[in-house]
Amino acid sequence: MENLTPAQKQLYDWLVEYINTNKHSPSIREMMKAMNLRSPAPIQSRLEKMRKKGYLEWTEGQARTLKILKNYHQGLPLLGKVKDGGVVESFSDEQEKIDFGSMFPSSTSYVLQVDGDSMISAYISDGDYLVMGDIEGDKSIKAGEIVTVKAEGYGTMVKRIDYNASKTILTGFKPEEEKITIASNKVEIEGVLLAVFRLNQ
Repeated sequence: MENLTPAQKQLYDWLVEYINTNKHSPSIREMMKAMNLRSPAPIQSRLEKMRKKGYLEWTEGQARTLKILKNYHQGLPLLGKVKDGGVVESFSDEQEKIDFGSMFPSSTSYVLQVDGDSMISAYISDGDYLVMGDIEGDKSIKAGEIVTVKAEGYGTMVKRIDYNASKTILTGFKPEEEKITIASNKVEIEGVLLAVFRLNQ
């Protein structure tokens, strides 16, 4: 979808919040007041341009029929790429959102994209999307699960996890990759794999 201009985004964000709160669309006068405008013309112009971009629709001649078609806030944030060796290259800011419907909670899930064939032995290919779930509370991660893990001295990686007494064992997906055995108190599990998606292939 075509991006919104700052003025359109300001109105759009307000509309999303208003409709979510009130369960109906506002009047033009209410939009004018919210945007500190004295004329309906700028509001009507913004609405028409947002409709052409596919964000809104309404029934001509009928009041309060405006609907949000596509919320650009929807979807899970794409936060980085998984490179060779399972190393996560984090983006400095959110690049885009990927919409998987309501399958995963947007507040606790995020997406990483695989860059290369380092995970092919797990049937995860170049370009695939990994949906990761945040670790909530004291949820325990079972041995063998695929996780995003931050290990002291190694950075953030996607590995298969195992345990041995007070040690955590991190295993990659290529035969030549050496296992990382590290004290469990030097490991922070950031997410666990929920699903793998292959889009537009």
